Amino acid sequence: MRVFSELPLDGTAVHIIGGKDLCTLLGISSGALTDLKKRGLAVHLKHDAYDLEATVRNYVEHLRGVAAQWGTPDQAAQLTAERARLAKEQADAQALKNAKLRDELVNASEVEHAWADLLRQVRARILAVPSRLRADLPAADPDTFNTLDRALRDALTELGNASD
Repeated sequence: MRVFSELPLDGTAVHIIGGKDLCTLLGISSGALTDLKKRGLAVHLKHDAYDLEATVRNYVEHLRGVAAQWGTPDQAAQLTAERARLAKEQADAQALKNAKLRDELVNASEVEHAWADLLRQVRARILAVPSRLRADLPAADPDTFNTLDRALRDALTELGNASD
């Protein structure tokens, strides 16, 4: 195995290795080296010359990610975000269960039915006002009770059709 060192002007040595020797060192095929080169893991400097340190560092980091099931850095970030979202959803679900156990939450359909019953009772009592007044005030003008009945019905109709 041959490794060459180049000393550029900035003083940092670059260790160069050929493709065949790099394949032997990493225990991979030439096709796998080509794939690593395409993915930017193998740092190709020139024809049959690779930066040994950078390539080994990138390859080891890649293998660690695969072993930890992280994948690429983008996949690792996505996996971390998905795990955080899952943890939040699980915490929210547990918080809802706890609130139900403490009777802090009620079923929406039960509330809807209770309000509907209450409003039906209010409507019935309001509509009964003219009849009760007719019984309590027999000497009053019948048109007054009809006008009152019509006004109450109109008010209830307006409330029932209100979109606010």
